[in-house]
Amino acid sequence: MKNFRVYLFALFLIACFNTKTFAQQQQPRIPEASSTQTLIQDFGLGKITVTYSRPNVRDRKIFGGIQPYGEVWRTGANWATTITFSEETTVEGNKVPAGTYALFTIPGEKEWTIILNNTPKQWGAYTYKQSDDFIRFKVPSINLKEKRETFTIAFANVTTKTCDFYLLWDYTAVAIKMGTNDDAQIVANIDQLMKGPKKPYFNAIQYYYENNHDLNKALAWAQEAEKAEPKAPWFKLWKARVLLKLGRKQEAITAAQEGVGLAKSSDDDEYVRLNEAVLAKAMYSDSK
Repeated sequence: MKNFRVYLFALFLIACFNTKTFAQQQQPRIPEASSTQTLIQDFGLGKITVTYSRPNVRDRKIFGGIQPYGEVWRTGANWATTITFSEETTVEGNKVPAGTYALFTIPGEKEWTIILNNTPKQWGAYTYKQSDDFIRFKVPSINLKEKRETFTIAFANVTTKTCDFYLLWDYTAVAIKMGTNDDAQIVANIDQLMKGPKKPYFNAIQYYYENNHDLNKALAWAQEAEKAEPKAPWFKLWKARVLLKLGRKQEAITAAQEGVGLAKSSDDDEYVRLNEAVLAKAMYSDSK
């Protein structure tokens, strides 16, 4: 009987918890006027994470209006925008250690001051202190032809080493150049992975090709990959690209032709196009 009472009491507690949880889920809510967004961008071997609120223009004059020129701006709405680097990153040539920073800006008519501040948790810019700044630098502003109603932060032109970080609102934008230097570690990682049972041929060849590393080594990997997957048109593609970059045009043409044949036999239109593009480039360069 005692155990039965304990069982009933446990059921009662579970029911109360579920009712409370359901009630909490059903609580009415009102959306924020400035929605929150979090961006996570893979960069090198690390990540860049940005959290910010996105105000809208709503028929207002923005820069030089509700946001006066020459005054510190939270770079969004509500809480100050934060940016987190998981590893050391260069920002407009400045080395920034891994960590989380508040991103403040001072908009100007022709250039903006960009600020990374060591106090990330701030409401607006009301308690901002210049003495807490990690770095300040200036970038030119860009006039946009098309209006951006909602304040937008975006990454563009992302490679394994560089990217552009954009702030866009109304008819104004600024671009901030970022970089990372993981090359030595990536090469070391490739060497280590190549010693294992699952060799990352595709990524290794691509990385060496795009970063102008030892192309003969990349070619050897492509040839080994061909043996492992003789019907794979993607390895023919990378073999052709590497050969063409090495100046071995006729061999590149042969590899690309083989890639086209393999792709057609497997109805892979994407790799038909990619191999044909290398083939056309090789033939064009050969005719000049």
